[in-house]
Amino acid sequence: MDTLRLFQRASPAANYTAITDYRNQCTLDTCPLSQSYYAYRPSLPANALFLALFSLSLLCFLVQALLSRRFVGFTVALVCGCILEVVGYAGRVISYINPFDQNGFLIQICCLTIAPAFMAAGLYLCLSRIVNTFGRENSRIAPLSYPRIFIPCDVASLLLQAIGGAMASIASHQNKSPDNGDHIMVAGLAFQVFTLLIFMLLCADFAIKTLRRMRTMGEQALDPTHAKLRQSWSFKTFLVALALATVCIFIRSVYRVAELSEGWEGALIKNQNLFIGLEGVMVVVAVLALNAFHPGLCFREGYDLPLKRIKSKKSKRSDVEKESPSRDEAGSENAVISEA
Repeated sequence: MDTLRLFQRASPAANYTAITDYRNQCTLDTCPLSQSYYAYRPSLPANALFLALFSLSLLCFLVQALLSRRFVGFTVALVCGCILEVVGYAGRVISYINPFDQNGFLIQICCLTIAPAFMAAGLYLCLSRIVNTFGRENSRIAPLSYPRIFIPCDVASLLLQAIGGAMASIASHQNKSPDNGDHIMVAGLAFQVFTLLIFMLLCADFAIKTLRRMRTMGEQALDPTHAKLRQSWSFKTFLVALALATVCIFIRSVYRVAELSEGWEGALIKNQNLFIGLEGVMVVVAVLALNAFHPGLCFREGYDLPLKRIKSKKSKRSDVEKESPSRDEAGSENAVISEA
């Protein structure tokens, strides 16, 4: 009865302080799991698997960056996101050992909430390259306008989530209610969902407009410079991977808005199966898809074309330079003959 009274006090602030003090004294042997931060024991196999997969993805992004040396902004964004995912799932592994430990819970809720905001930034950076590949005339806005619009929005979302997470973490360590920080985190997540939705609508609009122009104009609707790139299997699969990653991040963000809007004691946050399916699986599918079809490698033919042109121009110049000395020599020989 004492435990029930402790969790049912009238004042929310006093209630949270009492709950925190109670959990600090708990172990798996002395307290029921229903009174832990999660209301369950985080699955060690699932969280260890996610930890391993995100570590592998992080390593792959670093290696791919060295191989391609392209899409630096994309690589930085995905690397930062994967690092936060690794730290977050390490926090959940800590929570498996002791689900009553506050530190493990705060590590995972802050890092795993913020991480996909970095990944979304990587998605936004790819659209301008895609527009240039098909032709600027098919887009309602200029290619460079996409990152100029969406990156600041993503930064604003990231800042809101980071500030909210910091406030909630500080309040929790001070045995105060984290609700104010949680509300700011939800606002950041909601803005991220809105930004992703607008991004997907613009992508769909660009695709529809391109298809319509192709039906009426044929290949003339597309930029001839990148014809070979558009026909390549790697570029086509990259488009599918990018679409899949975008949808996965969007689904995950909608889920986290619903989860955190109930607070840290809500029903959704206590459902481990939903977390594994709509958080872990969605994000890991997104990053592995982008690993499998990294834009720096899939756009390689588009970069090789300008390089070939530069080389051909240099070879033509060298041929002209080779011919010019022979002409000079011929002129000097004619001069000698005339003098004789």
